[in-house]
Amino acid sequence: MQHSTRRILTTHAGSLPRPPDLLDMIAAKEQGRPIDEGKRAARLPLAVKDIVQKQIEFGIDIVDDGEYSKPSFVTYTNDRLSGFEIDTEHRHRSPWEGSREALSFPDFYAQGHVGARQDRMVCTGPIAYKGHALLQRDIANLKAAIGAARVEAFMPAISPSNIEEWQRNAYYKTNEEYIFALGEAMREEYQAIVDAGFLLQIDDPRLVSYYLVKPDASIAECRKWANERVEALNHALRGILPERVRHHTCYGINMGPRVHDMEVKHLLDIILKINAGAYSFEAANPRHEHEWKIWGNAKLPKDKVLIPGVISHSTVLVEHPELIAERIVKFASLVGRERVIAGSDCGFATFAGSKEVHPSIVWAKLQAMTEGARLASKELWRKKGKAKPAKKAGKKKAASRAKK
Repeated sequence: MQHSTRRILTTHAGSLPRPPDLLDMIAAKEQGRPIDEGKRAARLPLAVKDIVQKQIEFGIDIVDDGEYSKPSFVTYTNDRLSGFEIDTEHRHRSPWEGSREALSFPDFYAQGHVGARQDRMVCTGPIAYKGHALLQRDIANLKAAIGAARVEAFMPAISPSNIEEWQRNAYYKTNEEYIFALGEAMREEYQAIVDAGFLLQIDDPRLVSYYLVKPDASIAECRKWANERVEALNHALRGILPERVRHHTCYGINMGPRVHDMEVKHLLDIILKINAGAYSFEAANPRHEHEWKIWGNAKLPKDKVLIPGVISHSTVLVEHPELIAERIVKFASLVGRERVIAGSDCGFATFAGSKEVHPSIVWAKLQAMTEGARLASKELWRKKGKAKPAKKAGKKKAASRAKK
């Protein structure tokens, strides 16, 4: 995993806006309408090549495929795990239904501001990974798109706990059995991504949003739940070098009031138990920007990297590059400039077809991020350069006093 040794590097959380024709194909498949699979198979690698090239042109240092083959960051597992069938009882339940937010702002959420329409599944048999061909397709497309470009690449994969939340268990005797079975299956995907030479990004929003969607759970109960899920995730990651893994958590693409987001201070110690070399998290919106100071007391191991969000998915305002630079410099003051990579709070199209952030705004935000990183780099590396002459001047004065 690259470190920012000469300048602040840039990346993002994974999902990017899909082109209209690709969206139409994804929507048709999700709705059970017939599509030309040959046409889709031919279009996907071209779309991935375009989005990789666009990221490079915008100055993104660590790129991905935009998650273009996936209907969403979590429901893509519908095609990759056996042991599931459509959950007719909760087929299209909103992820925010019954949450603390929905209960506090029922009129807002009743208007359908957020929510997904992809099918939810239920586990009715032993879980196994069956998505090898789909995964190898994605790996091949990303490799071909990068070609000879000198960029690092990552590929997102969902955490076991997010599948557990989205796909109900009706087969395993205990939740522990279920979560570890999910981890064993997804481990095949994790290992294959690393073996292909990419960084593995674990998408894990439920780690911090469990409190939000469980109104009756206390902070202590949520911490206990999170500890158990981190244990299962680490078991799934066993044998994979932490420096090949980055962990991403967030509160979802919920452009709502968000007054019930769990504060990071309640989970920071648990997050740092995850066997990852970098931690990506929300830090660029009004509910979480103040939390940057908490990382100063986190006792972050020296080989770990932070990827704070410096642009947000939860507002259509495009952040000013100078503000982005300030955010980067703040984190650099806590952990060192070499251990900060500029990122985004969350993906910008976590569910294909999400219209909460228009594609033109997404690219304006990413452009602002690269400009902000440039400004931060100029300040951070210039500051260190100025420190040395001052030190030499001090020595000269001391020598002069000694002669006298």
